[in-house]
Amino acid sequence: MLEEELFAVLKLQATPNVGDITAKKLIRVIGSAQQVFKEKKSSLLKIDGIGEFVVQQLQKLEVLQQVEYEMSYIQKRNIKHTYFLEEGYPSRLKHCVDGPLLLFHDGNLNWNQERIISIVGTRNLTNYGRSFCNELVEHLAPYNPIIVSGFAYGTDICAHKAAIENNLQTFAVLAHGLDNLYPKAHKKYMRSVMENGGFITEFWHDEKPFRENFLKRNRIVAGISQATIIIESAEKGGSLVTADIANSYNRDVFALSGRFDDSYSKGCNNLIKNNQAHLLSSPDDIVKMLNWDVPKKRETIQPKLFIDLNIEEQKIHDYLQINGKQLLDVIAIDCEIPVYKLSSVLIQMELKGAVKALPGKMFEI
Repeated sequence: MLEEELFAVLKLQATPNVGDITAKKLIRVIGSAQQVFKEKKSSLLKIDGIGEFVVQQLQKLEVLQQVEYEMSYIQKRNIKHTYFLEEGYPSRLKHCVDGPLLLFHDGNLNWNQERIISIVGTRNLTNYGRSFCNELVEHLAPYNPIIVSGFAYGTDICAHKAAIENNLQTFAVLAHGLDNLYPKAHKKYMRSVMENGGFITEFWHDEKPFRENFLKRNRIVAGISQATIIIESAEKGGSLVTADIANSYNRDVFALSGRFDDSYSKGCNNLIKNNQAHLLSSPDDIVKMLNWDVPKKRETIQPKLFIDLNIEEQKIHDYLQINGKQLLDVIAIDCEIPVYKLSSVLIQMELKGAVKALPGKMFEI
């Protein structure tokens, strides 16, 4: 991305009351972040959802000083950054309507690998939870997944350490800028995480770990992953928010069941009881539900001939033929068909023998 465009993106980030959804809408409609600030007021007001108040915010110049300061920091420190329209942006996160406009990162990150899972849970991890987390990562290691978490106390750091011990990539998604560290006690793990993956954040370099940042951070944890696993959680907690976000993205959620009278299992038990998470009783549950146990090389099967498909069904069939198996929400976005309608169309196609439903809300021809 050119420096002029990066500056305009930072300016959009700094504009009050213009969040990621609004900013991305403006950029997609107008063509670039630079052009957003050059566009006439009358043109901006014609965009759906953009009102007088937002336009006034865009035309204010008070943010320029802080934008220049951040831009200078990025250039001097050679900070890596990835824009939501760039090819290198995490593919799953790209399909999240509220995904970050810009990601800052440090380390060696390969986030477009297919097998990425998030492991989150309580900060007050019990021996039961810690033991299962370690066993889970060790069992999944032969499948070479990337382990994502939030670098916090308890479940998060347990998941990162287990990944490192099993020579797996691990991503730590931060609720603050790259110049800060929370919690300070985890400084000793930074080098290991950097060597085995790295750190990701949407926040500017000097942003502190404010309470609201942790909730924003959770959507990256959920959005970048194929599935989210809740190890332990009280009746209320941040990991339940992550589970809710993952469900809203049509991603698989797994929860480790526990004793009914255990306060740190209530959240997980409630997720399972309310059909908001798959019951996780063994690491094999992840492998089977996510279809990891299906060999990549398959025998060539003679396709059925003369299947009567309508125009919409043919469009989906052709898309899957080119792209291979895909998530339901990815098909919906790429084929421009609403999820509620797509689900019905795929059922009809399955009955005709044109597509096959796979675990993990995936489909293939």
